[in-house]
Amino acid sequence: GLDGRVLCGYQGWFAAEGDGAGIGWRHWRSGRGRLTFDLLPDVGDLPPEERFTLPIDGPDGPHVEVFSSFLAPTVRRHFRWMREYGIDGVFVQRFAVCLRDPGTLAHHTTVLGHCRDAALAEGRTYAVMYDLSGLQAGRTGDVLDDWRALRTHMGIGEDSASLRLGGRPLVAVWGIGFADGRAYSLAECRDLVRALADDGCAVLVGVPTGWRTGDRDASADPLLREIAALADVVSPWTVGRYRTADEATRHADRDWAADLAWCRDREIDYLPVIFPGFSWKNLKGRPLDQIPRRRGEFFERQAAEAARIGARSLYVAMFDECDEATAIFKCTDPPPGLADRFVGLEGMPADHYLKLAGAAGVRLRSQAPQPE
Repeated sequence: GLDGRVLCGYQGWFAAEGDGAGIGWRHWRSGRGRLTFDLLPDVGDLPPEERFTLPIDGPDGPHVEVFSSFLAPTVRRHFRWMREYGIDGVFVQRFAVCLRDPGTLAHHTTVLGHCRDAALAEGRTYAVMYDLSGLQAGRTGDVLDDWRALRTHMGIGEDSASLRLGGRPLVAVWGIGFADGRAYSLAECRDLVRALADDGCAVLVGVPTGWRTGDRDASADPLLREIAALADVVSPWTVGRYRTADEATRHADRDWAADLAWCRDREIDYLPVIFPGFSWKNLKGRPLDQIPRRRGEFFERQAAEAARIGARSLYVAMFDECDEATAIFKCTDPPPGLADRFVGLEGMPADHYLKLAGAAGVRLRSQAPQPE
């Protein structure tokens, strides 16, 4: 089950020129050479063969070192960090819009295999999370077909590292009910959730912050609540929905507490999302460091508030998300001359947020009801 667990989102979408994947740079820079990430990974633990030099402004300009998710030893190291710092496992992101793109799909499937192998080796757990963002209408069936193929051909969901609820493999479907003009419908999402349940799965639904009240970022359609009631786990998205520690406290009082009560009334698990900070300068042109980390105070407050309102598990967004600067894995300050391009760690050590995430798990487990 989920009780007492801290689970992270794991993008696994990074590729580098020369990594063997054959798809060039992915999620470090665009095809036109523009940077697409705001936070620098710390590659100090990686041997030379796992590091890739990324030019910032052409071959003669400054450069930084990054990694590739395509390399199994790199993914294994990430899972080793999870074990060392007390993080229980990950939801491996799988993007529905890529299911018909053979090159990208092959990369994601390779990384998923690395995650399974690493979870088994390091005693961690994993589950697949389908992100529906960008999917066209009528394509939710692609998700069901892909999930069945993963189970049949790779045994995903069947191994001892697979995250399970009530003996059933847990599969997550993220992006249900957002009021941002998505092409796929709530009715399609309902049918997908039902089909996955009929296939013997436990289903997590990733929904907007306003899912229960039908406002703010969420559709007002009552079908959204109907879908949530079909699920085994409800996880509302909070990244960017508050910006300070005090706002996080208000969010916990106003939203998380009522969400949790709604779920408990229906015997559904509740998985709140917490995040360390946010920045979207290089990809989207937003101001650098839009939601400051405040040396961990922002992250710690969210973890404490989730425990205070009675949450028994946490979803940390994200483990390796350098694009939006929400990563909690080992990161580093930008080198001199690049401080206006990347978010820094405000003088904190590279593993600061791994430690905070592990401490959040200790707090959850200390407050969990003990078996009689």
